[in-house]
Amino acid sequence: MWRHGGTFQEWSEHFNLDRWTDAMERAGLREEDFVYRHRTEDETLPWDHLSAGLHKDFLWTSHRDIARVWERTIRRVGLPVSYSQGFSPHPKLHFGLALSTGHESLAEFLDIDLDGSSPAVASGAEVIGLPARLSAVLPVGLEVTAVGVIADNATSLQQAVESSEWRVEIRDVQPAQVADAIHRALAATELVVTRQRKGKDVTDDVRPYLLDLVVVGTTDNGTDIHAHLATQPRGLRISELLAVLGTDWPEGRVRRLTQWTLLDGARSEPLEGPPGATSAPHAQARAS
Repeated sequence: MWRHGGTFQEWSEHFNLDRWTDAMERAGLREEDFVYRHRTEDETLPWDHLSAGLHKDFLWTSHRDIARVWERTIRRVGLPVSYSQGFSPHPKLHFGLALSTGHESLAEFLDIDLDGSSPAVASGAEVIGLPARLSAVLPVGLEVTAVGVIADNATSLQQAVESSEWRVEIRDVQPAQVADAIHRALAATELVVTRQRKGKDVTDDVRPYLLDLVVVGTTDNGTDIHAHLATQPRGLRISELLAVLGTDWPEGRVRRLTQWTLLDGARSEPLEGPPGATSAPHAQARAS
């Protein structure tokens, strides 16, 4: 679809039904089979090949919907969250790097500003029990694995995270072919891709973003690679990585494994703060 100009199709002013019908014809698909046919609960759905680490009910949940889920969850467990000022105050929740729809993650992080003047602020012992309390009221498919306390002047997640590690499945491509492509990419002095920024095509050299790439094995559908990618000053999408490695290589299962920050020159995960962070008089809760 997008190769034939079908971008921003979710926006009504850009939607073009003819592009969709033409794309389906080229793929040998019939509109009637997808739109009008009755489906049973146990049949394989068109989007079942995607895995986002969430239950089916949450596969296409938007970022704003997830934010609302967290707002309700925080209220249910009684965390005294701070609110913004103004006519329409909102709870102060700060999400980390965005995760593309259809991708899984074992390392997502959220900063929550707490009201330090409230008597309901969790003590050290209560913080330890927060993951279980939060997970108990989250929808199926969302789970909190750890909670820590950080200083209120801690660097935001968007700025602090310097790199991420991924496990990426490349479908229908043999390991040797992928290994050759990785060797060429890492040996290159520059890798230029064209991106759209504010409606204009711009070119970027993405070679500095490739910190490490290696084939780790095969899957039922293709080849698994481990990718360590820089995120500053601008991240590299998995689709862009695959475009650099091989034209039209289709992605399969994609999982974000870890996010890394730099603390005094040492690499650490966002929840691994300095020793004195948890004793700060004014603090935020950071959840993973």
